[in-house]
Amino acid sequence: RWTLTAWAFLGVGQLLGAHWAYQEVGWGGYYAWDPVENAALMPWLAATAYLHSVMIQEKRGMLRVWNVTLVGLAFCLSLFGTFLTRSGVVSSIHSFTQSAIGPWFLGLVVVAVVFTAAMIWLRLPLLRTTARLESLVSREASFLYNNLLLIALCLTILWGTAWPILSEAVRGESVVVGRPYYDFFLRIFGLPLLLLMGIGPLIAWRRASVRGLLRVFAWPAGLALAAGMLLIALGAGSSIPGLIAYTFATFVLATISLEFVRGTSARRALSGENVPRAFGQLVSRNRRRYGGYVVHAAIVLLAIGVAGSSAYDSVVEGRLTRGESLSVGGYTLTYRELTEREGANATEIRAHLDVRRGDDDLGTIAAGKNAYSVEQQVSNEVGIRSDLLTGEDLFVIAEQVRDDGAVYFRVFVKPLVNLIWLAGLVFVLGSLITLWPDAREERRLATRYARTGESANRPAT
Repeated sequence: RWTLTAWAFLGVGQLLGAHWAYQEVGWGGYYAWDPVENAALMPWLAATAYLHSVMIQEKRGMLRVWNVTLVGLAFCLSLFGTFLTRSGVVSSIHSFTQSAIGPWFLGLVVVAVVFTAAMIWLRLPLLRTTARLESLVSREASFLYNNLLLIALCLTILWGTAWPILSEAVRGESVVVGRPYYDFFLRIFGLPLLLLMGIGPLIAWRRASVRGLLRVFAWPAGLALAAGMLLIALGAGSSIPGLIAYTFATFVLATISLEFVRGTSARRALSGENVPRAFGQLVSRNRRRYGGYVVHAAIVLLAIGVAGSSAYDSVVEGRLTRGESLSVGGYTLTYRELTEREGANATEIRAHLDVRRGDDDLGTIAAGKNAYSVEQQVSNEVGIRSDLLTGEDLFVIAEQVRDDGAVYFRVFVKPLVNLIWLAGLVFVLGSLITLWPDAREERRLATRYARTGESANRPAT
């Protein structure tokens, strides 16, 4: 439960940071693969791997060495992230300036890595287990594949984040890894991870039969295939990664829905309860399991939002004078006026645009800059119009304001981006369900540990 709590807070923190970057930084996105952003993501990925693999230890008594290693990795990555943020060795809007405290944090990271490795080595006789993986097609195997992909993604991000430091130390020149590197490996590892989210919870422990797989996955796979063909017909085939993400997301949502439907139906058959009560009792009596499904649904919403806003977004740039227009993604924006006023601590310059979509007048949107005279800084102040029904945002940046009143605009249309923020709310709900105290679950776990002979070596959660 301690791990779940820390993991949930870190996940919520990252989504809040993404929302802040989207609204305040003014570059048109929500995650820039910044070193400090990565510093928070890496331990979260390691902790996610642990939360999945520890279920194999609880059920089968396997992967004890691996689980302790994951816990140590998450802790060491947290220290490494603190080093990146506080030392000033990397360039980031989130980091502190160059500081003498950096070497001390780096030394702490080294000590933590050495201590963790030494403790694992010394405790190997206690951690080893005779339990073995019985089949490559089983729930244990799917969770192991999940772990390998999560750690591969984590280490890939670590390499890209640390490369500027390493290149400067070796070659005397800092080389920054660009966004295409991270985006490529996110697709390579992230899409299979998304698919495994739908496979892992439904596949049998120990060994799965072909007949069992067909029976369990026929309906979700058929629905995903139909969704993929429909998306192609609607034009989503312009981005293969986006199409795959949408198709896999449909598959995962179908498997999650199937689990809730089957569980509720089984409880109704046993107790005779009505549907709402059976559903409530199902979740209440199996909080870890069904809370986990809700968290999975949140990750699916996040994946859909990221795919839609990155693979299918539209962008137009242009210089407009008063009365001129530009069009993007079905919207027409007409530059109406430029205003300037003195705020409490800055001069606020705003360009106002009238927005239309077809024959519909959608009102006005304002974007501009704040000029802070004391700090001698200028910040972008973006204009965002959200359509909550479609999840789409119209995102306007005033890149440059000329003395003659002309403005250089950059305008984005970001489909489904608001699903990312909805995913945050669903994530919080799922985390609360999972974390809510459950005496029945504690008794079940105690019995399971006693049965597998692990009561003295219970994993830290």
